[in-house]
Amino acid sequence: MNSSVVGCARAPHFSDRVGISLATLGLLAGLLAVPGTALGQGTKGERRPFTAREMVGMERLGEPQISPDGKRVVFTRRSYDYDANSTRINLWVVNVDGTGLRALTTAAARDTGPQWRPDGSSIAFLSNRGGAAQIWSIDPAGGEPAPLGKFPVDVSNLQWSPDGSRLAFTAEVFPDCADLQCTADRDKKKESDPVQARVYETLPVRHWDEWEDGKRQHIFVWNPGGGAPVDLLKGLDIDAPTKPFGDNAEYAWSPDGKAIVYVAKSPAEPFAWTTDVDLFWVNADGSGRRDLTKDNLAVDTAPAFSPDGKMLAWAAMSRPGYEADRQQLMVLDLASNARRSITSGWDRSVASVAWLPDGKGLVLTAEDYAREKIFRVDLNGTLTALTTEGRVTSLSVSKSGRLVYLRSSMTSPDEVFTSRLDGKDVKALTAVNGERLSRIALSVPEEFWFTGAHGDKVQGWLLRPGRFEPGRKYPVALIIHGGPQGAIMDSFHYRWNPQAFAGAGYVAVAINFHGSTGFGQSFTDAINKDWGGAPYEDLMKGLDYVLATYGFTDGDRVAALGASYGGWMINWIAGHTDRFRALVSHDGELDITSTYYSTEELWFPEWEFGGAPWQNREMYERWSPEKFVDRWKTPMLVIHGGRDYRLVETEGMSVFTALQRRGVPSKFVLFPDENHWVLKPRNSVFWYDTVLAWIDRYTK
Repeated sequence: MNSSVVGCARAPHFSDRVGISLATLGLLAGLLAVPGTALGQGTKGERRPFTAREMVGMERLGEPQISPDGKRVVFTRRSYDYDANSTRINLWVVNVDGTGLRALTTAAARDTGPQWRPDGSSIAFLSNRGGAAQIWSIDPAGGEPAPLGKFPVDVSNLQWSPDGSRLAFTAEVFPDCADLQCTADRDKKKESDPVQARVYETLPVRHWDEWEDGKRQHIFVWNPGGGAPVDLLKGLDIDAPTKPFGDNAEYAWSPDGKAIVYVAKSPAEPFAWTTDVDLFWVNADGSGRRDLTKDNLAVDTAPAFSPDGKMLAWAAMSRPGYEADRQQLMVLDLASNARRSITSGWDRSVASVAWLPDGKGLVLTAEDYAREKIFRVDLNGTLTALTTEGRVTSLSVSKSGRLVYLRSSMTSPDEVFTSRLDGKDVKALTAVNGERLSRIALSVPEEFWFTGAHGDKVQGWLLRPGRFEPGRKYPVALIIHGGPQGAIMDSFHYRWNPQAFAGAGYVAVAINFHGSTGFGQSFTDAINKDWGGAPYEDLMKGLDYVLATYGFTDGDRVAALGASYGGWMINWIAGHTDRFRALVSHDGELDITSTYYSTEELWFPEWEFGGAPWQNREMYERWSPEKFVDRWKTPMLVIHGGRDYRLVETEGMSVFTALQRRGVPSKFVLFPDENHWVLKPRNSVFWYDTVLAWIDRYTK
């Protein structure tokens, strides 16, 4: 339920043939020297299997930002020490020609959110050195970082003003507080109060993995030269950026530095059952606040000013209450207030938006057939794909005419890439995991298509065991993604990585069933009010296709696994087929009606099932796995997060209770310190070890 990828939350992948990473080139060269081998399918014992320990050892890159002169890129590099159970994130810089890779910061801290000062003289960033997230600065030529300011609360989401005189940042504050110190004092008083009761008069009482405490995320503008930060949302009971996943892509400075456009829900809207998110204009001194998109009762997000400041672009949905609607690229003429959709005729959903330097068009990212690609769009609506493979994120554009972005695939974690504005002259600027990858037996993902529900073509992925031997038959692991409006992408996933199952000797299979994103809006909409219909049919037909097409698959040894909606599907499968030897249900749900009353974002079930339970009870009962518990007999591992407030832990406990009462072999694992996702490295390794041991028991 509610995820964009396997077990991932609604928040809102092959290497590019032109810009394949340096690490992958070297790996391919070594493998092709061995006759009859392919990537990860070399001679026996040549490379070690891919495991969760290998996965958590990969360094993770993020937040690439190109310098104002277009010559350098700063990014974050996260490393994890398994023995010490510690994580550090440091800033690194590299030249746009791929030379000069070096560390900017080396402290045992978490340095994130780098932002070039517009004149290129320094880089501001966030660091928890000292215990709290504060703003620091460093000379890009090197040297020791220095604090820019000291605030009594944690800060986040930095952005320099266009002239470099001020910084915008966000902080969680009590809306009625006069300053940041007031929030800090109130927090301290609450912590010391022997009465820890929580009192609520409105929903939600908790969201994602946090209890509501009355604080809101507000945008501040601050002059590092002196003076107190100005709360642009002072007194407003709203979060900007939106929680839990909003970041600095949800607000934008005007080119003249006089105003900021931000994303937020209106205080007048009932948070728990509306998706009406708007764009708001506010002057940089906190005055002149107005709603730019109040006429659209659906989502408006990702604002971006044109270079001359005359136009504003953003991504917008059109159907209120539906969080998986298609996001169109909108443009507003700020002088005339005329607005129009640039991509109304394009059946894909815009994810991120950035203007080209000449203001004559934009680049955007969007899911397309299980990849996330970069597209150029002119103001007349002409679209051109600039990448074809993998998953691209963190896209930015330099004034000098270069694109910078992260790109991953099923065979490579994110690396920093750059290209010209036309998508050519692709360069991999980093290959930090190349050496690790060269020692691991990875599997090349194979894409397949079959005829699924409604006679539609449905896409899937297959990964052979990392040390594949022709002539052998292998057990199959069917991985079911969450969402349900999500997709298994050609990307390097850290929670449900199919390489980990291939490395353990399974044929890993993933199917982008009806409801998946990136295959057209009607394909996504097909799951509405049909959770166990077309998607279940696609999964069964897709599995049949794999077993009939790939002779090395053993149809008598198949396990099915899923999280979130995928966990719901596992519980549904348990009552509708006994073809699987073992099942794994992570953060799934048993009773859709009870879930409605315990989840936090009520718009989701109300859209999916046509209203609240008292308005459409038949639909809630029709798709509730609880109605079919009397048929359950397949061994099942049940996993849940104790801080999962989207699908609460009692749903997992209920599934386990049903299995135990029916005498079905079962196991329950609770992670009290995890939310809807298992994120902590050691927990992640334990998760993979436990899951693989469970399906091994019944398929090997």
